[in-house]
Amino acid sequence: MNKLIIPIILCILVLTPLCIGQGSDANKNDKIIVYATIQSQKEMIEAVGGDKVTVNIIVPPGDSPHTRDLTPSQLTDLAKARIYVMVGSGVEFEVKSIDKIRDLNKNMIVIDSSKGIELISIGFHAHEGEELHSEEEDGKDPHIWNSIKNGKTMVQNIYDGLILVDPDNKEYYLKNRDEYIMKLDEADQYIANELTDIPNRSFMIFHPSWGYFARDYNLTQIAIEVGGKEPTLQSLSHTIEEAKEENIKTVFVSPGFSSKAAEIITKEIGGKTEVLDPLAENYIENLKITANKIKNQ
Repeated sequence: MNKLIIPIILCILVLTPLCIGQGSDANKNDKIIVYATIQSQKEMIEAVGGDKVTVNIIVPPGDSPHTRDLTPSQLTDLAKARIYVMVGSGVEFEVKSIDKIRDLNKNMIVIDSSKGIELISIGFHAHEGEELHSEEEDGKDPHIWNSIKNGKTMVQNIYDGLILVDPDNKEYYLKNRDEYIMKLDEADQYIANELTDIPNRSFMIFHPSWGYFARDYNLTQIAIEVGGKEPTLQSLSHTIEEAKEENIKTVFVSPGFSSKAAEIITKEIGGKTEVLDPLAENYIENLKITANKIKNQ
């Protein structure tokens, strides 16, 4: 018996450190679970985080961050996340849900990707005799991601959050950040070139989600929607006149969104509707597509 016991003990002594070491390596190889609010953040986080992160999005394609609520499965999954990247600019989902998200996981780091970005006023204007309303109490435009200049700041904030959680891989994240910012700079130059000397620098859109894009490239966004609601008959009449004055023949709408007001306007001006996606996952490519559509409207 003693002859059998001694080899068994030796095996245990030799193998146990190996097993512990393998378990430690496995933990090191676990990806950081990151949650974010909208699809447009996904490309940014994956670009910086690379193969170190798994990114989950709260608002799925076709849904709106203005009306979205957390699902039961998301409540469960958020308890496992290491990082939450909030847009931070007053998106309605975050205003009503961020405290709940923080309470679900006290160990989760919440990154405000709007840190360092100056918010502009919401992108619509009231016509004479009408009261100006806004989706947000302070009248600020939450759609900060639809701007490459803002996107660069968001990427920096994402990088800062990742190295806070995973400082050992700082150089990896730094390299990824710099490479992605180079891509953003190239896209910014491409868009600026596309929108140089275009015949019409005004564009009409139902929901005012492109204010920062318009600011960056010296465009004028004319919004149909008033305070998150369909326009009044008086407002609609003014908008039709404005479209005619600006020689606008295209009314831009969001994917899957049907607006009676947009249909009325296009009929009156003899124009068409065209889709601009303010929440696309393919962030850089979508901004290029937007520039081309505005150029060719």
